[in-house]
Amino acid sequence: MYNLFKFIEDKRPKYRVPFELKLLHAPETLTKEDLDVKGGLYLSNKPIQSLPNNLKVGGDLDLSNTSIQSLPNGLEVEGYLNLNKTSIQSLPNDLKVGGDLYLNNCKNLKSLPNGLKVGGSLDLDNTPIQSLPNGLEVKDFLDLSNTLIQSLPNSLKVGGSLSLSNTPIQSLSNDLKVGGNLGLYNTPLSKKYTREELKAKYPDLKVKGKIYL
Repeated sequence: MYNLFKFIEDKRPKYRVPFELKLLHAPETLTKEDLDVKGGLYLSNKPIQSLPNNLKVGGDLDLSNTSIQSLPNGLEVEGYLNLNKTSIQSLPNDLKVGGDLYLNNCKNLKSLPNGLKVGGSLDLDNTPIQSLPNGLEVKDFLDLSNTLIQSLPNSLKVGGSLSLSNTPIQSLSNDLKVGGNLGLYNTPLSKKYTREELKAKYPDLKVKGKIYL
């Protein structure tokens, strides 16, 4: 049996719950009969291509560096969901993530589902995402660095900081609310406006931290 009691370095020890994967080998497809997922499920670098529908993970779900291209409907993850460096093409509309959602270096991901709510941070660094969905809510940090984002949707709420560095961002939403800092390094906005001019252009912009140009 694989030794999958592998804990990822994270600042959330409440999610570091071991689990037992009842397998003598690692197939490409896992079924509910294979799984007893009361804690975390760590499948990084395993040859996993699919998961069963309506899967509920009581801790973290790590699928980084796997061959998975899509997630099942009804997926609920209480901890973080790590999809870094996968070939994921889309996310299900009913996806629920209680912690952080990592989508770093997902080269085939172009969009996110409407109404997506992330209970922690959302990391899209170096993913060719072109737009954000309506109703997106991120409780902590939203990292859009090195993406293809050119504009933001209305009513975007970010509980922590927002990074748009190294993007082609052309405009901000008028009612953007950022609970931390706003990073605009090396963007068309940073080259065109000063902080004062940016605040004048977007009078309803609310940034609790600093604006970095």
